[in-house]
Amino acid sequence: MGKRIVVALGGNALGENLPEQMAAVKKTARAIVDLIQEGHEVAIVHGNGPQVGMIQKAMAELTRAEPEKYIPCPLSVCVAMSQGYIGYDLQNALREELLDRGIQKGVATVLTQVEVDPDDPAFAHPTKPIGAFLTREEAERMVAERGYDVMEDAGRGWRRVVASPMPVSIVEIQSIRDMVEAGLVVVACGGGGIPVFRTGGHHLKGAAAVIDKDFAACTLAQALEADCLIILTAVEKVAIHFGRPDVQWLSTLTPEEAEGYIAAGEFAPGSMLPKVQAAVHFARSAPGRTALITLLEKAGAGIRGETGTLIRG
Repeated sequence: MGKRIVVALGGNALGENLPEQMAAVKKTARAIVDLIQEGHEVAIVHGNGPQVGMIQKAMAELTRAEPEKYIPCPLSVCVAMSQGYIGYDLQNALREELLDRGIQKGVATVLTQVEVDPDDPAFAHPTKPIGAFLTREEAERMVAERGYDVMEDAGRGWRRVVASPMPVSIVEIQSIRDMVEAGLVVVACGGGGIPVFRTGGHHLKGAAAVIDKDFAACTLAQALEADCLIILTAVEKVAIHFGRPDVQWLSTLTPEEAEGYIAAGEFAPGSMLPKVQAAVHFARSAPGRTALITLLEKAGAGIRGETGTLIRG
């Protein structure tokens, strides 16, 4: 019997630039259509790290070159742009792969807003670097003129840093749910979603933040009452003692075991840590739910229990 699956695509599934992305999405589409061909319902969340940085850098250079003509582009708008063009490539690749296999199934990208809490402690400690590298002088000007937070990045220059708050709810969830129920393959919450605050009345205001796509995928999977959350990454399984001679690759984890390894500092922040945290949260959210962390090309085998790291509540 087919499962309802939310797939979180890592950056390696999209490439670093436009030509790489066009090639990468073809491979990505094959792996996802393998799941669909086996009878599963699939919704897709993707990252946007390189892409949103590229867009923001281009916008910043326009503003810098012609300040009287171009005003600074809010980060929330840059995230929306990245959702549009990544979704365009993904849905075309998926449509082509489905039709090549004789599968008549619609594919749609939903420009998705995700609500965040203005009181989230992440806003007091912005840590996520975005956009172009700046000289000290340029960074100081951004702080003075626009109120940006900046930090030096590994001796390579200065960069703007923004908050990475937790997702609270998905604004377009009813539309996404209706599409999934109707049998469509849906691309949603791209880049973690366009972060927004609720303000007066029914107004939504864009937030200068980025949401981790794994946590957004977890939120979407819960809202869709999915059976499985698949978080795709650059390794086949989760490991402890990673990078050491005594490395251990893990096939299964309980939430309690995972939390023990998290407390011991086994998983790198900004890399494997949010993936394991999101997987644990989803596995605990309802009886029978499972999360899988594995390679893109191993997703089908992972669902069959043949590889990957499976976390079950």
